[in-house]
Amino acid sequence: MSFLISKWPTRSQWGQVFKVLTKKEKYFFFVFLLLAITSFIFLSVDLYLKNTEIRPAKGGTYTEGVVGSPRFINPVYSPAYDVDRDLTELIYSGLMKYDEEGKIIPDLVQEYNVLENGKVFEFYLKENLLWQDAEPLTADDVIFTIKTIENPSLKSPIRADWIGVKAEKISDLGVRFELKNPSAVFLENCTLKIIPKHIWEEISDQNFPLSIYNLKPIGSGPYKIKDLTQDKEGNIKSLELVNNGNYYGDQPNIPSVIFLFFNDEAELTSAFKNNQIQGFKLSSPEKYQILKRDDFIDYHLLIPRYFAVFFNPTKSKSLADAKVRIALNYGTDKEEIVNEVLLKQGKVVDSPILPNIFGFETPEKVYEFNQEKANQLLDEAGYVKKENGFREKTVNKEPAFQFKSNLQVGSQGAEVQELQKCLAKDSEVYPDGEITGYFGSKTKEAVIKFQEKYKSEILTPSGLTSGTGSVLKSTRDKLNQLCAAPSAETLSLSFSLITVNQPNLKKVANLLKEQWKALGVNVEINTFEVSALEQEIIKPRNYEMLLFGEALEAVPDPFPFWHSSQVKDPGLNLSSYENKECDKLLEEERQTQDQEKRKTSLEKFQNLLIEDAPAVFLYSPDFLYLVSKDIKGIDAKIITDPSQRFSNIEGWYIKTKRAWK
Repeated sequence: MSFLISKWPTRSQWGQVFKVLTKKEKYFFFVFLLLAITSFIFLSVDLYLKNTEIRPAKGGTYTEGVVGSPRFINPVYSPAYDVDRDLTELIYSGLMKYDEEGKIIPDLVQEYNVLENGKVFEFYLKENLLWQDAEPLTADDVIFTIKTIENPSLKSPIRADWIGVKAEKISDLGVRFELKNPSAVFLENCTLKIIPKHIWEEISDQNFPLSIYNLKPIGSGPYKIKDLTQDKEGNIKSLELVNNGNYYGDQPNIPSVIFLFFNDEAELTSAFKNNQIQGFKLSSPEKYQILKRDDFIDYHLLIPRYFAVFFNPTKSKSLADAKVRIALNYGTDKEEIVNEVLLKQGKVVDSPILPNIFGFETPEKVYEFNQEKANQLLDEAGYVKKENGFREKTVNKEPAFQFKSNLQVGSQGAEVQELQKCLAKDSEVYPDGEITGYFGSKTKEAVIKFQEKYKSEILTPSGLTSGTGSVLKSTRDKLNQLCAAPSAETLSLSFSLITVNQPNLKKVANLLKEQWKALGVNVEINTFEVSALEQEIIKPRNYEMLLFGEALEAVPDPFPFWHSSQVKDPGLNLSSYENKECDKLLEEERQTQDQEKRKTSLEKFQNLLIEDAPAVFLYSPDFLYLVSKDIKGIDAKIITDPSQRFSNIEGWYIKTKRAWK
């Protein structure tokens, strides 16, 4: 029995193949070979693509342009300056931080506990935290930061947030904060960035704002300063940040971030047009319309702030009338303002708690634009249109003083003084005109002359023929008629509207002036620079109407803006609003840790306040951020401050790679 054993053809045998194949067979052979190779490549690529994905890769440089220049890259002072806040956000870390949805999440903290219904907060740091200079970051740094901010000599702009907070060290990684009262909003205070004790503890209060570390900071955030350039005058013109190798979290995908600083928007715009920068925040909707282009993405971030016209009834009797305030609400076309001034880059606002951002129920009452309703309310309030087209009404003004007591010889006091003043107006009745406050013989003689001068009204009805010298009812009535009669007062719907000397706000003010003019309301617009407005107008509450903005935090707390205890400076109750039920709800919402109870309290407060109409709530502008399409991974949606556009900068990327799933 024999077996056939097959062998793989040798090279020489393979060479014979093409000699025995016909030309046609050779053609098909190569065609099929090419198809086989192509199929193999296609299947291999398809397999690779199906089992891999594009992921961010390390590399590249991002350049941002900003107007202004760094002053204090230091959390103790940076909250007062936009540029400083931007840099502090990247260089430092806090106990807590904001995520892309604007929610507060742990940063340096491994875990935290809220105790005693929100009166005590305990934080425990992650292990092996380091400053960028490789020194350990511990609870001592946290306590030192709080004590530094509380130091009145340093005048930190956030000192008020920490007054009354008792900070103590639990362990090397643990700190405890004890508050005077329970708080539902204190956690937001803990987004404060921490400074290194070993750097700052030897620097005196006097030298603290002058220290070189304000511009060459030692932080614990994702980036650190590599280099900065200055002009001849010492102004910082650019600053380069690079990865902080000791950062506890994921290293940023973009290893280098450069900030270019410009004197004004014209310089910034020029740099953008010359492709010197890859991103910048826009100051106005007009700039957005002019500068937007296809190779840049415009990010419209929600920011919990609103603009409103705040009414001050202490400066205007007309604004003390609820019907007038409500009429002005009905007479305001908010959509027109958003469309014409914001160029649709914002949203209409009807409530001070911004329900659309924070997930609250919309208010029960909304003042839709309705001029007919507005005019009806002003008619009901008694305001009549005059020939000039503006409304006014006449009301009786009660005198500050009226005679109410029986007066005779021996009487004394303020009412006798007023009697003598009244009698002295007639030299025939009281020629001496002495104002002593004592009812003596001279005053009696004057009263007799007065009674006899008006005999038909004072004496005759009582059957008397001569004066008695005593001031009884009929004499009082005549005295009141002559010297204490009600006077007529004209109340006009003419108001001064004050706002910031800023283009968009001036446009809003002028639109309101035209809208309210249709109701018969006259508005005079006055503008101030921010510093002057705060000192001369807002602090003393020296305005009838104020067009201004207010900003909420990630944990909304309207208490500083609407509680009656905040009517006077430094409170921010700009409408001098007082409502006991609202006060109670605001006190409840800022103390309870139960989020459903907070929500219920805020919604009730919202509805009560809107019913009282202490302001016209207008709009919430979008935060506009223009960034090159080369920069990917930007996922911020809600920010409470412009600096928080960098809240997830570790996830931004320029370069990509494919990796197995």
